[in-house]
Amino acid sequence: MTSATRGVSRRVRTLIVCGALFVVLLILTMTLPVPYVVLSPGPTCNTLTTCPGETQQIIQVLGRPTRKTSGNLNLTTVSYSTSRLTVFDALRAWVAGDEAVVPRSALFPPGQTTQQVNTQNANDFSASQDDAVVAAACELGYKKAFGVLSVIDNGPSQGILRAGDVLKTVDGKPADTYVRLKAILAKEKPGTAVRVVIVRNTSPTAGTRRTVTIKLGEPPKGASGASMGITVPPTPQCLAPFQVNLGLNNEIGGPSAGMMFALGIIDKVSENLTKGRFIAGTGTISPNGEVGPIGGIQLKMIAARRAGATLFLAPAGNCNDVAGAIPAGLQVVKVSTLDGAVAALRASAKGQPVPSC
Repeated sequence: MTSATRGVSRRVRTLIVCGALFVVLLILTMTLPVPYVVLSPGPTCNTLTTCPGETQQIIQVLGRPTRKTSGNLNLTTVSYSTSRLTVFDALRAWVAGDEAVVPRSALFPPGQTTQQVNTQNANDFSASQDDAVVAAACELGYKKAFGVLSVIDNGPSQGILRAGDVLKTVDGKPADTYVRLKAILAKEKPGTAVRVVIVRNTSPTAGTRRTVTIKLGEPPKGASGASMGITVPPTPQCLAPFQVNLGLNNEIGGPSAGMMFALGIIDKVSENLTKGRFIAGTGTISPNGEVGPIGGIQLKMIAARRAGATLFLAPAGNCNDVAGAIPAGLQVVKVSTLDGAVAALRASAKGQPVPSC
């Protein structure tokens, strides 16, 4: 073997060894965990009926007959996995057309555990339900007042007070604000019978003044005084004369379903908003009916279209995210208030133009 041949052989061996090392390092790199999360289109639920696989109605109206509904008013969600994500997983999701890769810190801020984030999402979800009920009541024409949001089961006021009752006095003292009612109850004792003056809403424009007697119960844990067994708002809010319970599984969190909850309530108690159509959407809701932007709207539009939606309600604040990402066959309607969403649904049902992103 000549020296030239030996030199070529050494170069070949070196290249082979380097190539093998490169492959090993590449494999190791591709399988290392990375601080990213893959987002994908999540499940959608029709607020007029139930979530897939569940039997409990999402919107349950107590104290008022509901109308027979048709069509869909679907809330939309984004799914994510907390399992270990590798470089390969991230690259695969990045090239996919229906997934997104985001830093883990975008969902789980530094210093917060997964449990803490999930708890916050659950709290936001619960608050969005309460805001949706109030916003729907305002849209239905009920005026702002201080009174009963709900009556606690098996509490002192069950069968006596109703959701929507406007509080006037308790035991002869003005009880028309949260501060006044709290001060009165803090000085009472459980078992005391008190006379309560209310105005019972019978419609958005009419009510009847009544005096009832309530035997006070034990206060909430850690509180002093006594309890009437009701929930009340911290400030005057639109009060409808019926109670709404919203039931969903714990896997759905955050505030982004608020607008669809409010529309579902209106459809169930007052007006056929769908006209049999498959409508989906997303957006936060304030007690005043303002619709706010949310995250993951591109994935939510995909989820809506896959489920069969042809019309999608999107917050005006998300229009930049919507542009160029609308799935084929889906019409996107821009909304900024609950009243605007209702008006757009009415107009679209008649074939009239509606605002779009």
